[in-house]
Amino acid sequence: MGAATPLPVLIVLHQEHSTPGRVGRLLVERGHPLDIRRPRFGDPLPQTLALHAGAVVFGGPMSANDPDDWVKREIDWIGVALDEKKPLLGLCLGAQMLAKHLGGRIDPHPSGLAEIGYYPLKPTATGRRFASETGAPWPSHVYQWHREGLDCPPGGELLAEGADFPNQAFRVGPAAFGLQFHPEVTHAMIYRWTTRASERLGLPGAQAAHLHHRGRFMYDPDVALWLDAFLDHWLAAGAPQARSQPVAEPGSACAPAI
Repeated sequence: MGAATPLPVLIVLHQEHSTPGRVGRLLVERGHPLDIRRPRFGDPLPQTLALHAGAVVFGGPMSANDPDDWVKREIDWIGVALDEKKPLLGLCLGAQMLAKHLGGRIDPHPSGLAEIGYYPLKPTATGRRFASETGAPWPSHVYQWHREGLDCPPGGELLAEGADFPNQAFRVGPAAFGLQFHPEVTHAMIYRWTTRASERLGLPGAQAAHLHHRGRFMYDPDVALWLDAFLDHWLAAGAPQARSQPVAEPGSACAPAI
């Protein structure tokens, strides 16, 4: 008998032209099709993740505190992954949605600071133990693009800290993770963000565009190594994958590549 076909990974994006970046590429390299959905634009989210290997909820310019119905529905939907103990990864806004679902607060920095650029990351004692599980050390600096921070929610374990926004990475159970930072960014994404949203580079605490590009050359090799090991650990942390490729749900957009 041949090897089992990997299940798709649900990719939740929040802007019309957003991509899953390096996270998507690494998942495809591992054989997982990408089921890309944009609930902001009317795509339904599955009622179960039984036909998925896991889910990644990405970032966006909106807030987890926004009153939009789709924001509230998406935050509620996170309970599907948690209840089924499927691998769930929230990145920036996705991490804030996970924290809010679990009762954590999402707030602006009290001094109005933003983190936009590369900033230091410090693992906690729990985070250092987690690094021994994955076999890869945490990167010293990570890419950020946010003005709000999150609480480590009830039931969560804080894995990594920052200076201005203390809660940078947390885990809930074995398979759900929230990362305030953006390990998925590619060179093209950084160029696009710093060009199309250049007005945000003037916010207090934000870094000038040239520091984003310099930071990528300095720090991204370590981020890439960490992410590669992290994803293997993350995918293995949830329920066993099904042995055969399922039929996609009506309305889904399964993509074999980015």
